Amino acid sequence: MTMMEKNWIEIGSLDDIPRQGARVLKTRIGCVAVFRTADNEVFALDDKCPHKGGPLSQGIVHGTSVTCPLHNWVIDLGTGAAMGADSGQVRTHRIRVEQGRIFIDGSALAVSEVM
Repeated sequence: MTMMEKNWIEIGSLDDIPRQGARVLKTRIGCVAVFRTADNEVFALDDKCPHKGGPLSQGIVHGTSVTCPLHNWVIDLGTGAAMGADSGQVRTHRIRVEQGRIFIDGSALAVSEVM
C-alpha cells in the first residue's frame, strides 16, 4: 500500500445515502456533507454555504448542484463554487467509490465520526 492509499478513509456504503440526498460526516475540522446524485455520482463539500453558513446537507440536490435551504444559493458539487449571479466558494474534498463503498481523502481532515 502506498502512502497515497493510506490517506483514504472508508466512510460508508453508497446505499447509506439516498439518491439526490446527503449525509453528514463529522470531522475535527468541521462537518462535511457527502452528496449522492441521481446518477450515483458522489461529492463531498464542507457543510456550510459560503453565503450565510447554511447547512448544504439539508439542501436540494439537482444534477451536480445543491441549493442551500436558507437563501437558495446554488452550489456546484464538483467545484464548490456558487453559481449564477452569486459568488463564493466552499471547500471540496476528494472522494471515491469502490465496489459500493465510499472513501474520503483523509489527508486534509481527521475524522471523528462516520455517517
